[in-house]
Amino acid sequence: MNIICDKSLLSAAIDGVSKAVSPRSPIPALEGILLKAEGFQLTLTGYDLEMSITTTIEANVRQSGEMVLSAKLLGDMVRRLPSGEITICTNESGNATIKGGVAEFDILAMSSSDYPELPNHGADHTLTIQAGVLRDMIEKTLYAVSRDDKKPAHTGELFAIEPDRLTVVALDGYRLAIVERPVRAEKSIRIIVPEKTLTEVNKLLGEEDQEVRISANRRFVVFHAGSYTILSRLIEGEFLNYASVIPSTSKTQVVLETRDFIETIERASLIITERLKNPLRILFDQKVTVRCQTSLGKVVDEFAAEIQGEPVEIGFNNRYLLEALRNARCEKVRMELNGPLSPVKILPAEGEDFIYLVLPVRFKND
Repeated sequence: MNIICDKSLLSAAIDGVSKAVSPRSPIPALEGILLKAEGFQLTLTGYDLEMSITTTIEANVRQSGEMVLSAKLLGDMVRRLPSGEITICTNESGNATIKGGVAEFDILAMSSSDYPELPNHGADHTLTIQAGVLRDMIEKTLYAVSRDDKKPAHTGELFAIEPDRLTVVALDGYRLAIVERPVRAEKSIRIIVPEKTLTEVNKLLGEEDQEVRISANRRFVVFHAGSYTILSRLIEGEFLNYASVIPSTSKTQVVLETRDFIETIERASLIITERLKNPLRILFDQKVTVRCQTSLGKVVDEFAAEIQGEPVEIGFNNRYLLEALRNARCEKVRMELNGPLSPVKILPAEGEDFIYLVLPVRFKND
């Protein structure tokens, strides 16, 4: 193998595929990147047996071939080489020589035959969506994914694909996030995509109007985004019937400035620590009053809001409420409440760009 390619293209490609490389693996080759040179292209692949990321860059291929190089070592070396062209070739000893300017490295190369084959996923094209829309859906919901492995299905996001719409849902037992967008899909299917996969897909998405092709079956999902292809195994299991837990009516409706609420909660959170996790007491009655007390002290704060219906005081975990408000990304939100112990529904003040649910916290003296 003997190639010449641009440093900036190579460095970006290494960074991209490295997200799917195992930092520690019983299979040494999986700690590396598979490089395959043929025609006028260099293809790079990272794979951890659950997810793979592949990309292709332009290269002057003097001699075709393939090999595996340590992802960390290759990335660090290329990053520190001077700008311009980089040459990568195998030498007589079977090692790889990486050269940029007058700097030259000679490192151990592994055989491509030691690299596990990517699964033959057999996934059919399912839908095409703009990168900006998919990014928005992921970013508005990913915060609510469960970190508890006891319910594996909730450690990913549900993609409910129908002919005319895509619904993305995340939940962790304490909060729920739902975003729905119109699409034109080839088929209907419900899949659960791992959080790690969506985190990396989100990073690799290109310009807002770039088309992303999604292919899926019961075992795999494939995202084709620009020059990147992300293949992932799906999570098996039953996802909660989320529609059954969304309140259809409300006794109290509150419209408020998102920034006012966030800043008020942030001030109250100054006396809350990992050890001192008292809930916020929030009273909705003509205005919003936030109270909290721990051994560090107590705080009372308030701000104006449009409130209709019955007055109600509810306890909240400060972090869960903050994350919902921060990910809402709109100037005003509408809160729908049904008493101190019922889930609180958070939506945009106008429309239903998203639906968030946050469970209240029961006060110790209740």
